[in-house]
Amino acid sequence: MSEFQGRRRSILKGSAGAAAVASIGAGGVLFSPFARSQTLKFTPEKGAKLRVLRWSRFVQGDIDAYMANVKKFTEATGVEVRVDNEGWEDVRPKAAVAANTGAGPDIILSTNDDANLYPDKLLDVTDLAEYLGKKYGGWYPAVQQYLRPDGKRWLGLGLGASGSMIVYRESMVKAAGFDSFPKDTAGFLKLHQALKEKGTPGGYALGNATGDSLWTNWLIWSHGGKLVDKTNKVVIDSPETLKALEYAKELYATFIPGTLSWLDPNNNKAFLDGQISVTNNGISIYYAAKNSPDPKIKEMAADINHASFPIGPAGVPTESHLFFNQMVMKYTKFPNAAKEFLRFMMEREQFDAWLIGAGGYIGQPLAAYESCPIWTSDPKHTPYRDCVKNMRPSGYEGKLGYASAGAGADFIVANMVAEAASGSKTPKEAAERAQKRAERYYKV
Repeated sequence: MSEFQGRRRSILKGSAGAAAVASIGAGGVLFSPFARSQTLKFTPEKGAKLRVLRWSRFVQGDIDAYMANVKKFTEATGVEVRVDNEGWEDVRPKAAVAANTGAGPDIILSTNDDANLYPDKLLDVTDLAEYLGKKYGGWYPAVQQYLRPDGKRWLGLGLGASGSMIVYRESMVKAAGFDSFPKDTAGFLKLHQALKEKGTPGGYALGNATGDSLWTNWLIWSHGGKLVDKTNKVVIDSPETLKALEYAKELYATFIPGTLSWLDPNNNKAFLDGQISVTNNGISIYYAAKNSPDPKIKEMAADINHASFPIGPAGVPTESHLFFNQMVMKYTKFPNAAKEFLRFMMEREQFDAWLIGAGGYIGQPLAAYESCPIWTSDPKHTPYRDCVKNMRPSGYEGKLGYASAGAGADFIVANMVAEAASGSKTPKEAAERAQKRAERYYKV
């Protein structure tokens, strides 16, 4: 038992303490004096060494700040930490292999609802998650849906999300006849049609891109479609989905050629090469332009701006972002050291520095970090601040678990949109195929 658990039990005996815990644990932004003053530490095992597997940085400041915090942890605890970096597409299968074989990294930073692929292989971090939630204003709802699917046990900790926001060239949007970025799907299509006419088209990933294909969730949700309903019944083959896919065909006709094979790096390169004027991405395009040694690319930064995806017939925001988790594998020989590492990295002294170092590329999972200076130091950062607060989990509208994780990893929605948009299948054929593919997961 940790020190915090013992203190928590004694405080919960009082009704006032229980009420405070309940309000903060629900994800609210209220802070109690008790929560702010809490400290929690796990004593690392003698001779502990940790290996961390995480996705490769898209902005250099992310890994620089992360490794600076790792160094601070080692200096404070004496625990040596090895950090391996892999591409998003490589982390997922390596994490699955580690979970199934019971050997590999102690801690894995992965994406979306990967934790739900092998929940029994993960160390319970409920005590740590509750401590951080109480101290830092609560975990946002989507974080809890991803990592506490049963409403009780935490499978891992939220790290944040890379916001899938609209990235656009202001001058090109204005040249196409728009004074501001459209806020509805009708205007969004008209803008893309005008941009194509001007020879400055847009482009969005339609390959199996872990992060940048998530715009296809927005496309379906914005028209009222969804993969599953609240009971986990597959309902993707619906009139709402067909309307979304018809819209996708019109939108795809305006894209630069080649987007069917685009993975996560492709739209970044196309944008910075001047081939496209609008796409969806994290803040890494803007970051790369600001820090480029090429004067022409650096000059582009002043012309780059960001916006939220527009609202469609559903009438509400339907944001989909690349979520990052932190999982401690149950096979680790050093569970206390692993928990202490994550606690240390998530405390304000380290986490604020990491958010700032990443330049706004990561949106925070805890409400208190909305006040991090990175979100107001440059107004072009601000649209990314609330991405985790506003996002829907990738398994919307059902309960997350093995099925949602498997369906997401199989790119069912992205493939459906690509098939219908490109004309390789009719919208009805694409929706029917997606329905059958999803049912294989949700009937297990």
